[in-house]
Amino acid sequence: MEVMTPLIENPGGGGQEEENSEEDQDPELLPVRHYELGNSHQGITFTQALIHLLKGNIGTGLLGLPLAVRNAGVIVGPLCLVLMGVVCVHCMHILVHCSHHLCERLKRPPLGYSDTVAFSMEHSSYQCFRKSARFGRHLVNFFLVLTQLGFCSAYFVFLAENIKQVAPVPLPTMVPSEPWALDLRLYMLFFLPFLILLVFMKDLKNMAVLSLLANVCMAVSVIIIFQYITTDFGDLQRLPLTSPLGKFPFFFGTAIFAFEGIGVVLPLENQMKEPKRFPTALNIGMGITIVLYVVLATLGYLHFGDDIKGSITLNLPHNAWTNQMVKILYSFGVFVSFAIQFFVPAEIMIPPVQARLRKSWRAPCEMILRGLLVCLTFSFAVLIPRLDLVISLVGAVSSSALALVFPPLVELITFSDRPLKPAMLVKDLVIAVVGFIGFLAGTYVTLAEIVSPEVIREAAQNLTVAADTTVAGALGIFPL
Repeated sequence: MEVMTPLIENPGGGGQEEENSEEDQDPELLPVRHYELGNSHQGITFTQALIHLLKGNIGTGLLGLPLAVRNAGVIVGPLCLVLMGVVCVHCMHILVHCSHHLCERLKRPPLGYSDTVAFSMEHSSYQCFRKSARFGRHLVNFFLVLTQLGFCSAYFVFLAENIKQVAPVPLPTMVPSEPWALDLRLYMLFFLPFLILLVFMKDLKNMAVLSLLANVCMAVSVIIIFQYITTDFGDLQRLPLTSPLGKFPFFFGTAIFAFEGIGVVLPLENQMKEPKRFPTALNIGMGITIVLYVVLATLGYLHFGDDIKGSITLNLPHNAWTNQMVKILYSFGVFVSFAIQFFVPAEIMIPPVQARLRKSWRAPCEMILRGLLVCLTFSFAVLIPRLDLVISLVGAVSSSALALVFPPLVELITFSDRPLKPAMLVKDLVIAVVGFIGFLAGTYVTLAEIVSPEVIREAAQNLTVAADTTVAGALGIFPL
């Protein structure tokens, strides 16, 4: 969502029948139809689509992946990252394929995520799905809002933690051993009014230059981080090849948070000059993303070891100006991205409320609601002022549903009018079940860590003992 620039014309075009204009209008499509990812008259090229795919997938989640590898192990972590990336890309292809099939079947203009889900249910051969089509649309919109607001909450924590290291506030009560001991929540409070003012910019055209600068700053920061972590790989033998089973749900939540790029797939494909080339662009862009994720996650964990934090920028020493510049540049990029990520939930939630008000009240009401939504993300960040836990929770709760659970189920529903191949049925059910298990396990362990860290540590130890006992028993029954 970080890559949108203004659109002049509606890509859906005219010619829509009036009877369908309101009933089929999906709030999720509003940001896509009014804000395109390139030239609105000609569409975007293959190269532009590739760049936008990279921008839409490389963000704050990238910096938390070294911690994800620690929670899975130096061998298991990278392998699972590759596997999860391949599955996520496959789910993106599923969504595009289902959207194409529904457009051709129903003779409709390009569809967004929630439209694809709603129309697949509405035209299913099963009556239970047809009756639940409106619910499916609202469910997808709910998770889109939850995901984007979750990103914004993670941005609050990221900004506070990084600026706290760059600009410590001298106080008489500060701990000598920790010269930036001012409470993290006060840094969040400092950013609150500026972020509220930022989201008052309703037209993304005004943010085009800022967005470009933000992307440049984040790219420069990633290059500097790579230069630093490649100076020393540490001792590989000191790191566990696999981590306790109880920590793996944290890996799942963090990794799926980073791979949450499925929201930009259909808008990009719908705006391409040559939509038939989009699958190739998707494979290349996501291939580069997966390689970048695995390399940074592995090298970052090898360099910092078990001391790795929720964002690798927090591990950079304070004695070098380049390291401090990384935190400032990436923080600027995240600050600008806050408004762009915020745009999607605002366009989904605010118009239905405005429709119930008199015209003279709509503008001030929108400003109030925008401010309240920012305060909501601030409140969530204050309640959970740990970047690793916020990322894991958002990834497990909402990103898993959008990236892993919904796409395979949509494929089964879309093609329910024809005999399903057993391989496709098994494949889709396995992906959806794994995503749902990850949703439950990731949510449980993250909430348990938030409420009572001792409980989750004890549970992790019990799971490890149980796994060791099972393996030992199996070796006893089947000796090598």
